[in-house]
Amino acid sequence: MKTYFKRTHTVLGHLSAWCVRWIASVGCAIAVFISSMTSADDWPQWRGPNRDGIWRETGITRQFSGPEVKLRWRTKIAGGYSGPTVADGRVFVTDRLTEPEEVERVHAFDWQTGQCLWTFSYPCVYRNVTYRTGPRASVTVHEGLAYALGTMGDLHCLDAETGTVVWKKRAGQDWEVRVPTWGVAAAPLVEGDLLIVQIGLEDGCVVALDRKTGELRWKALPDQASYSAPITITQAGRRVVVCWTGERLAGLDALTGKLLWDVPFPHRRWIDGIITPVWDSSTNRLFISCFDCGSLMLHVDSNDLHVQKIWRRQGQNEINTDSLHILMGNPVIKENWIFGVDSYGQFRCLDARSGDRIWEDLTLTSQLRWGTLHMVQQADVVWMFNDRGELMITELTPQGVHVISKARLLAPTRGQLSRGPGVTWSHPAFAHRHVFNRNDEELVCADLSEGAQ
Repeated sequence: MKTYFKRTHTVLGHLSAWCVRWIASVGCAIAVFISSMTSADDWPQWRGPNRDGIWRETGITRQFSGPEVKLRWRTKIAGGYSGPTVADGRVFVTDRLTEPEEVERVHAFDWQTGQCLWTFSYPCVYRNVTYRTGPRASVTVHEGLAYALGTMGDLHCLDAETGTVVWKKRAGQDWEVRVPTWGVAAAPLVEGDLLIVQIGLEDGCVVALDRKTGELRWKALPDQASYSAPITITQAGRRVVVCWTGERLAGLDALTGKLLWDVPFPHRRWIDGIITPVWDSSTNRLFISCFDCGSLMLHVDSNDLHVQKIWRRQGQNEINTDSLHILMGNPVIKENWIFGVDSYGQFRCLDARSGDRIWEDLTLTSQLRWGTLHMVQQADVVWMFNDRGELMITELTPQGVHVISKARLLAPTRGQLSRGPGVTWSHPAFAHRHVFNRNDEELVCADLSEGAQ
């Protein structure tokens, strides 16, 4: 009997130890799963969570297994320039149909399957707009509301879950928009309880609306609109909206719209300010650049509400350029170096302190007029998506660019630009360790987590 109890006790002891180990392993697995779920980031607006082109997720691949990126899903959409955004379990993107009537549409897809959850459409006839494929501005999503800005200046606030209209501003009815040559394009910005939009009204290039009701809070600047999305920075203890209009780079008080400072930036042939102002908080530097008029670097005073020009560079024309003449791809600033794409696809490194060119590379994008790419920083690498539809993992240094891996994500299409095989101009979204992007025919998703490719 003693032997029996001893053996039973021993067996129970082994079982108890096994149960403890099993519970511990399951607990660790659950913890890892929860951690992976909670650490996954959305991409709820233009250029990411902080509108700075930085992808903060970890556990991302460093190598593609073949010449094509392995897709998780793909789904049909129509033409448009707007890059997708990802929030609340959904991917948001806009497009345009011309038959049987001209409409702009806002879609929400399940981010994991690509299933369309809802579509909102409204009539929109394009007038006096060059490049008519579809909407330009990415949808901004914040606290369950999705803000969609159309090419002619129609602004809709939609319930992100259902697509129901919460409030709207229709061009020609609720406000009169001076539509620029290439259409209204600047993605709306949420700042506190405000929605700030560069819209181009006669008496206010930049407006702030109550983001929940659409009620007008303030208007600022009589300028013509550019295509550049605004950002907010903190300067001298105040929140400042930095907006690049068709005439100047301006700092506005976020609460009131009061002009705090401005620097003229006149256009030479046409208004072509497209990139979002690049804010380098580590050095208090602010940078803009455009295709026709070159580049400007400012120092932002951290103690007072003023700025100072560090340098301004402009070449003779779009071919004989100086420093950088950027079309639409935001540059990357790393320490004292600027990396960006010039007017005909030349990828350059500049000294951020002077604008002097350090090196040039001619392999990353099309060497044609308007050759371009979009860049996103992630850990110690820079992800690039070029106008040929290629996704690249790269390292950028003052000595040169190293392409670690490259694969095709999307095929070029001719709606965005009818040239050769076409282009892929839309900015990708990076969320949940996946990449999302579109051309004129489809929206795609690919898993970029370690081991997935």
